[in-house]
Amino acid sequence: MDHNKLTEFLGRFTSDLAATNAAGSVVIGHRLGLYRSLAEGPATPEEFAQRTGCDPRYLAEWLRGQAAGGYVGYDPGTGRFSLTEEQAFCLAAPDGPNLPAAFLLALGMLRAEPRITEAFRTGAGVGWHEHHEDVFVGCDAFFRPAYVAQLVTSWIPALEGVEAKLAAGARVADVGCGLGSSSALIAQTYPRSTVLGSDYHAESIALASERAAQAGLSDRLGFEVSGADTFTGADYDLVTMFDCLHDMGDPLSAARRVREALAADGTWLLVEPFAFDRVEENLTPVGRLYYSASTFLCVPNALSQPGGSALGAQAGEARMRELVTEAGFTRFRRAAETPFNLVYEVRP
Repeated sequence: MDHNKLTEFLGRFTSDLAATNAAGSVVIGHRLGLYRSLAEGPATPEEFAQRTGCDPRYLAEWLRGQAAGGYVGYDPGTGRFSLTEEQAFCLAAPDGPNLPAAFLLALGMLRAEPRITEAFRTGAGVGWHEHHEDVFVGCDAFFRPAYVAQLVTSWIPALEGVEAKLAAGARVADVGCGLGSSSALIAQTYPRSTVLGSDYHAESIALASERAAQAGLSDRLGFEVSGADTFTGADYDLVTMFDCLHDMGDPLSAARRVREALAADGTWLLVEPFAFDRVEENLTPVGRLYYSASTFLCVPNALSQPGGSALGAQAGEARMRELVTEAGFTRFRRAAETPFNLVYEVRP
């Protein structure tokens, strides 16, 4: 045994375990607004208690743990904790990436561990709708900032002729829309266009409809409960799918339904998790993140549905090209990418 390698591995384990244990504290900070409050300025635990209305002893332990993980700063001279501008942007800013939501999603999916463990033995699926509500809310809250930052500024402009169609007034279907953040963003940005969001999860669609009404978008944004292979309508100028095709039990049928629903010169905007085609290329921190989530969410959900396919979150571009070609599309290209997503333009 190489003791240097052993020490290195144990160090990695300690870091992983510490991060795992810290996830709950991040979610507490998210739920109680502690990051937002700390962004107002440095504070001792006692001062922070006055500011937040929370117990000072709990806050002291929370702040120390956050400082140990590098999520907040600590000044030993004053005993005060604080957030840098960068930390505040990531953890507390309304227009930031909302990183705590990712931990909310992670803790939500981990609640299903007993069922996932049993599914390993039986091969049975566990549907998206069977997870804790933190999965749905956390997923929307974490993915929404990326869509806000990229969708109308980068992804749609990267598609041939689509932005002009949307500005003039187009028909859009947002398939697998979840809580409808992507649908609402398109409807808000392009008021002459109409958008139909669809998802098989009724609770998500109910919340999406409620949010659309509150935002005053109901005149051009509607929602329906339907699967990706049964969403209604035809002659769509644009069909979108955000981080969901790989979750489906029958992605080929979904792709064929998109082909059927598109106008002759329509476009399918397909956004999937960033992945290389070879397993060894995905053995990275981002790959680890996606494989872990896929084990608990994507693959179990796909196996719970008819079709028997389970692409998983790291399917890769070659597999996507193969699938859409089999569905009858003739044009496929990578239109854009981020460290976390690949953006494909698919056309008849």
